[in-house]
Amino acid sequence: MKAITQASYGGPQVLELADIPTPQLKDDEVLIRVRNSSINAGDDVLMKGDPYLVRAVFGLTRPRVKVRGRDTAGEVATVGAAVTRFEVGDEVYCESSTGSFAEFTRVPEKFVARKPNSLTMEQAGCVPLAAVTALQGLRKVGKVQPGQQVLIIGASGGVGSYAVQIAKALGATVTGVCSSAKVAFVRSLGADAVIDYSTESVGTHHGEFDVIFDIAGVDDLHGLRSALKSDGILVLAGGKGGKWLGPMRRSSGAVLAATFRRQKAKILAASRNSADLEFLTELFDAGSVTPYVDSAYPLNDVPAAFEKFESGQVRGKIAIKI
Repeated sequence: MKAITQASYGGPQVLELADIPTPQLKDDEVLIRVRNSSINAGDDVLMKGDPYLVRAVFGLTRPRVKVRGRDTAGEVATVGAAVTRFEVGDEVYCESSTGSFAEFTRVPEKFVARKPNSLTMEQAGCVPLAAVTALQGLRKVGKVQPGQQVLIIGASGGVGSYAVQIAKALGATVTGVCSSAKVAFVRSLGADAVIDYSTESVGTHHGEFDVIFDIAGVDDLHGLRSALKSDGILVLAGGKGGKWLGPMRRSSGAVLAATFRRQKAKILAASRNSADLEFLTELFDAGSVTPYVDSAYPLNDVPAAFEKFESGQVRGKIAIKI
């Protein structure tokens, strides 16, 4: 099968289109003919091996899993002997840990959900990792309730564009933070207000927000605490950082500083599961949430897609057509 692989860490130039064997199924897995995928920040991190903490987990000199990509949308090609929920030909979407920038990927049945009827295959391929991350950050960690004030920092990106819409669907009043060029886009997602970080500081909104979902990871933590209500929750979901620990030093420092405060800081460690995808399917089919596709690239042009992703000019998601 055709797949995008990498043999070393580095920039987009380390990615190669190669012919590799089709994955062999375990009894509890489904083999999916991948039709669409998309790029996530985690794909970029793993491609580069930056921060170095990533290499300690995923491979010191090169990734142990050589096929890039995690988002998956396609049709079931084969089912394992123990699979009961799916049949060959079913349209599905999920997150794959074995690589999805490939013609086929294998995924345990428990992580797979049926593709929403309301979405195209391209849209569905842009959902799993980013939308589940947004949902878990808001509902599970942030515990967002109807009527609350929610701030989304990094509102124009993959996770952020879902977070704005999901927070609205949960009944919150939503403020998004983004650059000047993306203000109109964030408003189009349904944000009730938008902060242009080039002209306004989050920290000036004293005690305004019940939940702050920090996806960008660049704002001063003192300013974020100032913007939270006295019993508010700061959800930390990544961002930039040093070469060794990346955002972990900032995030762990925020959690430690909140130990003896009514305000809480919590680190989001998103995990894949079919139940969250099924909940999202209800939101998609109800028209409450829509994937926004900035641009689409064929499999053989994935390096160029990563260059576009790294440009910082993306609104929503970059789709990959297999």
